[in-house]
Amino acid sequence: MSSPDQRLRRIPPRLRTLARAMRGGQSDAETKIWWLVRNRNLGVKFRRQHPVERFVLDFYCPELRLAIEVDGRQHLEAEGLARDAARADALGKRGIRVVRFTNTEVLQEYEAVAEAIWQACHRGRE
Repeated sequence: MSSPDQRLRRIPPRLRTLARAMRGGQSDAETKIWWLVRNRNLGVKFRRQHPVERFVLDFYCPELRLAIEVDGRQHLEAEGLARDAARADALGKRGIRVVRFTNTEVLQEYEAVAEAIWQACHRGRE
């Protein structure tokens, strides 16, 4: 296994800088999800705005190879849907599962979203 320093070197500096900047500008929905998954609240460690290859994932659990994406309105348009499908396909080919929610779902149906995330984290582990 490569050291953390080696893994960081593979991430382009521009992408790493973008990920850091994005941590400071979370939406209300992303903040709610972060409070749910942070500090191993679900039994596994998540990182927020984590770069993986050419993508920045909203939340990522390396142990489970699980990404949680929280999408704004632009993701519901045809171009956004196509881009998200291609992104999920590319990540899936690398063994990363993507669970996706809209901001509206997180803010209006939080309990159902939290349950879906819990299920995704514990699927096959019990």
